[in-house]
Amino acid sequence: MTVATETVHPARVRRGGPARTSEGRRAEARLAFQLLIPTGIVLAVIIAYPVVRAIWLSLYSDARFGTPEFVGIRNYLRAFTGTGSGVFWQAFWFTTLLTLVTMAFELVVGFGMALIMNKAFRGRGLVRASVLVPWAIPTAVSAKLWEWNFQPDGVVNQIFRLDVIWTGSHWPSFWAIVIADVWKTAPFIALLVLAGLQIIPNEVYEAARVDGATALQSFWRITLPLVKSAVIVAVLFRMLDVLRIFDLPFILTNGANQTETLSTIAYKEAIQNLHPSYGSTLSTITFAYIIVAAFLVNWIAKADVVKTAERGVK
Repeated sequence: MTVATETVHPARVRRGGPARTSEGRRAEARLAFQLLIPTGIVLAVIIAYPVVRAIWLSLYSDARFGTPEFVGIRNYLRAFTGTGSGVFWQAFWFTTLLTLVTMAFELVVGFGMALIMNKAFRGRGLVRASVLVPWAIPTAVSAKLWEWNFQPDGVVNQIFRLDVIWTGSHWPSFWAIVIADVWKTAPFIALLVLAGLQIIPNEVYEAARVDGATALQSFWRITLPLVKSAVIVAVLFRMLDVLRIFDLPFILTNGANQTETLSTIAYKEAIQNLHPSYGSTLSTITFAYIIVAAFLVNWIAKADVVKTAERGVK
C-alpha cells in the first residue's frame, strides 16, 4: 500500500519561516512601542517640557513690566564673560571641586562599608540596616542636623576638642559640606558596591588562596576588576547628584564664604532676585555641564572595558 505524501519544496519553507518570524518581530515591536507610549508622555511632561521651556526662557530678557525682549545668547555671555561671570565661575569651580572631593571620599568610605557588610558575621543584618540609616534620612533633615553639629559649641568641636567656626570662612565651610555629604551618601555607594561583591563566587577566592595569593593581591586582582562595573555606576550616579547639589549647601551655609553651587545661584537669580530668564540660563548651563560630564565618564568607562577585553584576548 502506497501512502501519498506531499513534497514540500525547501524554498517554500525558507520563504515562509523567515516571513512569519519577521512578522512576529514587527508585532512585538509594535506592542513594545504601545506599552512605552504612557511612559514617554510622562517623561515629556515632567522632563522634556521644563528643559525646553528653560532653554526658550533663557533667550529672553528679564522684564518685570512689559513684554520680555528676545536677546539670543546675551544671557549666556553675561554668565561667562559679563557682569555675572565672577559669581558663575566661582560657583562652577566650587561645584566641580566639591564633586571630585566628595566622590573620592565616598568611594573609599563606601567601599570599606561594602567589604565589611559582605563578610559573614553575627549581627550582619543589623550592621547593614544601621549603615543605610543616613542615606534614608532626607537631605534637608541631614543638613539641619549637621548645621547643629558644626556650631562653635556643637558636637564636632566638643568631641575633637576643636575651636573652629565651621561656617565662618571658606575652607572650613567647604569641609563641613564635604563631611555632611559623605556621611549622607557613602551608604549609597556601599549599597551598589555590595551588590557587585555578592555576585563574585567564593570559589574564585578559594582558588586564589590555593595559589598562594595574599589578601591584598586578591583585592587588587579579583575584587576590584569584578566590581568595576558597579563602581562605574556608583560614580556616575553620585557625579550627577553632586553636580546639581542644592539643598545641603543651601541649608548649611546658604552660599556664604564662596560656597555657592551652580544650582544655588540659579535658584537665587530666578526666585530671590526675580530674574527668571537669567536663572533659566544658569540652569541650562548646569544641565549642559552635567550631560558633558556624564558623557565623558561613559566614554572613559567604555574605553577601559575595551582595553580590559583586549588584554584578556591576548
